[in-house]
Amino acid sequence: MNRMTLAVIGVAVVVVGIVVFSSLFTVYQTQQALILQFGNPVGVEREAGLKFKMPFIQNVEYFDKRILDLDPPVQEVLLADQKRINVDAFARYKIVDPLKFRQRAVTLTNFRQVFGGLLNSEVRSEVAKVSLADMLSEQRGEVMIRIADEMKTQAPRFGVEVVDVRIGRTNLPEATTQAVYNRMRSERIAQAAQLRAEGEELKARIEAEANKDRTIIFAEANKKAQILRGEGDGQRTRVLNEAYGQDPGFFDFYRSLEAYGALGGEGTTMVLSPDSDFFRFFLDEQGKAPQTAR
Repeated sequence: MNRMTLAVIGVAVVVVGIVVFSSLFTVYQTQQALILQFGNPVGVEREAGLKFKMPFIQNVEYFDKRILDLDPPVQEVLLADQKRINVDAFARYKIVDPLKFRQRAVTLTNFRQVFGGLLNSEVRSEVAKVSLADMLSEQRGEVMIRIADEMKTQAPRFGVEVVDVRIGRTNLPEATTQAVYNRMRSERIAQAAQLRAEGEELKARIEAEANKDRTIIFAEANKKAQILRGEGDGQRTRVLNEAYGQDPGFFDFYRSLEAYGALGGEGTTMVLSPDSDFFRFFLDEQGKAPQTAR
């Protein structure tokens, strides 16, 4: 076997290898393949394994079989009560028909733009029917269900299946947030001022009632004290009169002792003659004044 023969055999082996290699392709578990012939789809391979195609005239495009995410940009939506909010919605989908997906969407990037636009449009349509209070209540779940149902209806046109649609965040725009905060702050300040005024009014009313009760209590106590004092003075006078009637001498003695006791106070000064009638009980227990010599 000469060199020419070996060269021909070598070239033939290389050509056969290239042909065989170009006719084989692998589909993995997470993939599905679309076979194209001169750019036109001619078949779909969904099962994993080693597959065959016509070399040179056919090529393969792969599509993911797993659940994919679609997260369009956040958009500002006008609600039914004329309030604006930023809505961040997202969807989860999977490609079930690669042929239809390529025919309608062509590329994954284009699909994200087109289907993402449809999702945002449906979000605007449904969210615009409710108020801000509804978006913060249980009706938020009903809104998401309506959006998901509509997107699931449109999905088969693109060869996909929508698994779920959610509204992630609903935030007020910065200007609206500041306006709402300022309004809430003003309302709270007004409410605090009202409560403070009501408290001051209640305080004044309680103090007035207390002062009134205090005045009444003091007046009644003073009245009762005056009555008791008058009754005591009357009883004292009666007792003294009875005592004077029974023993005038003892009564004079008792009254003189009271007068003597009054002299014991500080700052009391009296200038009297020793033989004054005021001191008669000092000189005689019977209270008889001494007889002066003539």
